[in-house]
Amino acid sequence: MKRALVALAAVAVLIATVQPASAQQEPSGEITVFAAASLTESFDAMAKQFQKKYPDVSVRFNYDASSNLATQINQGAPADVFASADADNLQKAIDAGTVTPPPVVFAKNRLEIAVEKGNPKKIKGLADLQESGLVVVLCADQVPCGKYAAESLAKAGVSISPASKEENAKATLSKVSIGEADASIVYVTDVKASKGTTSGVKIADKVNVIAKYPMGVVKDSQNATAAKAWVQFVTSKAGQKTLTRFGFLPS
Repeated sequence: MKRALVALAAVAVLIATVQPASAQQEPSGEITVFAAASLTESFDAMAKQFQKKYPDVSVRFNYDASSNLATQINQGAPADVFASADADNLQKAIDAGTVTPPPVVFAKNRLEIAVEKGNPKKIKGLADLQESGLVVVLCADQVPCGKYAAESLAKAGVSISPASKEENAKATLSKVSIGEADASIVYVTDVKASKGTTSGVKIADKVNVIAKYPMGVVKDSQNATAAKAWVQFVTSKAGQKTLTRFGFLPS
């Protein structure tokens, strides 16, 4: 009897020790995700799904050009996850020791010409962007959508002088949607997210560029458990389905 009581006591101690540790591993608290501006709509939608699965986690976002986000993180801005629209900017953070490798590619995207609703200028492809009098805007050179656009134009042998170069894909698209530009080169997902305020003109596959989106957990994250849960959710079947719904290509 005495031995049985001792054994039961030992089991009780073990349960008391293990249960709190397990509970601590369940994601909770708040995380801040630094994400490329082109992810705005898809990540906003995904956050609602994520919070249904993890009701104790609150997700906040900082959307901007990936180049700006990398700079902010490397300068010590508080963040938990970095989702970039290109590999180069995430690698800058990894090289600086601010993001933990390896990066995880979670989505792909394509470029598209955004034009005014209904395409009144009858733009059919990249070559038409050279036409005299056409107001074209691009993303800034250091921004992923700017680099991708330059690569696509070079493939097509097209040279243009943009009226302006904007800080991110959303700002570039906005110039078209409010009538300050006739066309811009952004992502397919941006045109889709505009919900009819702009129209899209396809760029031929042979001169288009496939953008790869990688993501990583920030090394100094104050909530690494929830940050890792976010990364896992984005790459899960449910997360990938949401990204596809918003026009992204599978990773």
